Amino acid sequence: MNSNTVKDLGSKLMNRGHRLILAVSGGRLLSTPFGMPTVELHTVGRKSGLPRSCFLTSPVHDAERIVLVASKGGDDRHPDWYRNLQATPDAGIVINGVTRPVTARTATPDEKARLWPQIVAAYGGYASYQKRTSRDIPVVICETR
Repeated sequence: MNSNTVKDLGSKLMNRGHRLILAVSGGRLLSTPFGMPTVELHTVGRKSGLPRSCFLTSPVHDAERIVLVASKGGDDRHPDWYRNLQATPDAGIVINGVTRPVTARTATPDEKARLWPQIVAAYGGYASYQKRTSRDIPVVICETR
């Protein structure tokens, strides 16, 4: 088993564990890891066309938009959810128990430059993830439809 397979399996197990803990605790545990709200992102698989979902955090959000960071923990590959959004930008996000239909897009370089200080202020780990990889970690802006 190669290291990418192990990393991907670890991510999937962590996501399932997060889902289980949220369900068992009635949303009380792990609803704001690192002080950021947990969001459940619903996408369409770019290869399968099947519904997909994962749990992420949003370092910046308001009534109009939810910002996600496609860090994958500093991995050199983009996360699957990001590649799914590139293929099909219309998605759904559940935040604070409310489902929002959104359209996702990658932030422009200027938008990312403005958002990045807020993102790192919300969770400093994002800065170390960027240092860990040679890829430019995308910032995704999900705007309410």
